[in-house]
Amino acid sequence: MELPGLAFAVWMFICFCVSVDGYPNGKVREACASMVPCHGSSPKLSPEHVITVNRTEFKPGDSVEVQLSGPDFEGFFIQARDADDLDSPAVGSFVLVDQRHSQLLKCGHTMNSAVSHTSKAKKKVVKVYWIAPGVAPERVRFLATVVKKYKTFWVKIPGPIVSQPNAPFSTTPSYTSEAVSTSHSISYLTKPFNASGCGNTKFCLRNPSNCDPESASCFFLSFHQEKRSVLIEMSGASEGYLAFALSYDQWMGDDDAYLCINEDHHVSVSTAYLKGRSPPVLDSKNALEDVSWRLADGVLQCSFRRNISLPTFKGRFNMNASYYIFLADGEASEGAAIYKHHRQPLITNGMYDVTGIPQDIGGSRSPRLIKAHGKLYCLALTSSSRSAETRELFSSLLQSRYFLLSFFHLRYIYCWIARSETVKSE
Repeated sequence: MELPGLAFAVWMFICFCVSVDGYPNGKVREACASMVPCHGSSPKLSPEHVITVNRTEFKPGDSVEVQLSGPDFEGFFIQARDADDLDSPAVGSFVLVDQRHSQLLKCGHTMNSAVSHTSKAKKKVVKVYWIAPGVAPERVRFLATVVKKYKTFWVKIPGPIVSQPNAPFSTTPSYTSEAVSTSHSISYLTKPFNASGCGNTKFCLRNPSNCDPESASCFFLSFHQEKRSVLIEMSGASEGYLAFALSYDQWMGDDDAYLCINEDHHVSVSTAYLKGRSPPVLDSKNALEDVSWRLADGVLQCSFRRNISLPTFKGRFNMNASYYIFLADGEASEGAAIYKHHRQPLITNGMYDVTGIPQDIGGSRSPRLIKAHGKLYCLALTSSSRSAETRELFSSLLQSRYFLLSFFHLRYIYCWIARSETVKSE
């Protein structure tokens, strides 16, 4: 199948242009389980906002006043969960006090089990009432995700615990924002990494061949196995983002992706999983450790470590298997919006096990869109009765500034031509 580079480009284009818009209207049901906004950034620690309640005990059917307050914030997401299992579904239901700034959402199978904002209007205080269900955990904790501005947010800020009468004392340690947070600490690389060890102690992919990752013109990715983990280094021009993906084929779908995004001179590192043709969702739990980055002399470098096997992290592939490797870069606008490739992604010509024999390889940047355009253009010229209009459409698609989306039109037109010829032959 042609166009693997284009497929990855389309994936990057669609997923980030969709996801980084966030949820300005508060319709955040996609984040019910993780409570993580799809903003492409890592959550902050040490929250500035607090949750308070008007009572510490409840019985089924009781009402508990819940208040979220702090410095001006744009968005919020409030739930109540079993205090001894914060990964469990939301429990109980809420009643609004101010419908102008808050709305009820259904998370899981329970109506009105979460509350969110209605707009980006700034607010300092949100008050709601939680109604205890007929069957409730003995201890319930309130959690809130707060968005101060697009790239500044806190996830699962822990609130007070309310308990049923005579509930046994729990030995579960008290949660802090750091314990609930989905982010690992991030540090700054004190010095740039280089290509030392490529082909000897670590597996490297770079373009041009034998280039120096300290140069902005070098597109670089390396893997170095250290016992049960792999240290990954990625480097390229600092103007936007760098991303790589592990794939079972040279086509979009079911891929394990990693991204380093330069957001106004601050780098965020994220993982994502692409299922089928759907836009990926950033992981609610971060599988990466020892995350570091550096911006200097026009070069973006980021490094991180992950275990070879991550059975508890959905969508993370085992590193000790063979995959095609995609490596892409491009521009990133405000809010980490990734939208434009300067060039086709780099794609390995074969499948590689990065934990196997160290190698130093390159990839292909063939203009696959142009090749596909040429093949289908010739097909339109020679075999379709609708060749004139097809040529015109192909030409306009290729010249369009939104050429990444042309792939879907190309597939449609190819099928249309084939169907026309089938009908003619009959």
